[in-house]
Amino acid sequence: MTDRDPFAEGERAARETIPAEANPYQNGSDEHALWAAGHEKIAGTIEAGQSEGR
Repeated sequence: MTDRDPFAEGERAARETIPAEANPYQNGSDEHALWAAGHEKIAGTIEAGQSEGR
């Protein structure tokens, strides 16, 4: 059993400017989708802030 949270890992990766292509989970797995969703949540927020001149 694992304590890993793929969604939180994806969020952290986006904050650390790790590209979405670096998703460590197997494509098509639930973990891959969760990691990608977490990454997109943060990356989208970062991109929105940059486009507003922040």
